[in-house]
Amino acid sequence: MSLMVLLRHGQSVWNAANKFTGWTDVDLSEIGEEEAKAAGEQLAEVAFDVIYTSDLIRAQRTAKIAMAFNTASDSPTTITDWRLNERNYGDLQGLNKDETREKFGAEQVQIWRRSYDVPPPGGESLETCAERTIPSLEELIIPDLEAGKTILVAAHGNSLRSIVMHIEGLTREEVLSLEIPTGIPRSYDYQDGKFTRLD
Repeated sequence: MSLMVLLRHGQSVWNAANKFTGWTDVDLSEIGEEEAKAAGEQLAEVAFDVIYTSDLIRAQRTAKIAMAFNTASDSPTTITDWRLNERNYGDLQGLNKDETREKFGAEQVQIWRRSYDVPPPGGESLETCAERTIPSLEELIIPDLEAGKTILVAAHGNSLRSIVMHIEGLTREEVLSLEIPTGIPRSYDYQDGKFTRLD
């Protein structure tokens, strides 16, 4: 039996400013740092062997802050993989979400944000995001789980949504309502090739 914990980064400064972030490399807000600390306290007694993060600072700092509270791990390996990056929001990156709704209409913005296969202008859909996150899961993370390791994956709302969709077998319709809150660990047992949600 192995354990995988998914952790969306804490609130970023652009989350706080209500901006589309995507691949823009912005740091955590003070609230985000507190969320990472709370996650760390919750995970303090989990003996992690490997930590996977995206190559964006908000995910890396969330993992680092959380692991500062960990008393059970013995120098876990940290692996950065760009394929775990947030969905690229293209032309929307840096724009205020309310102003974008006023410009394009709330319905269109909701389609860009939550549909499975409709990308924002110049960006990625959840479907194309999954085309890079799932290979990361299958090529890097699952082999570690197969080897009995305990894994922390610190990443982003949409990269984690695509992974959860895959491992829980969610439909395109079901994934639309899936929310991955900032700073809240989501744990899975992995055994005999299958993931089972624990929390």
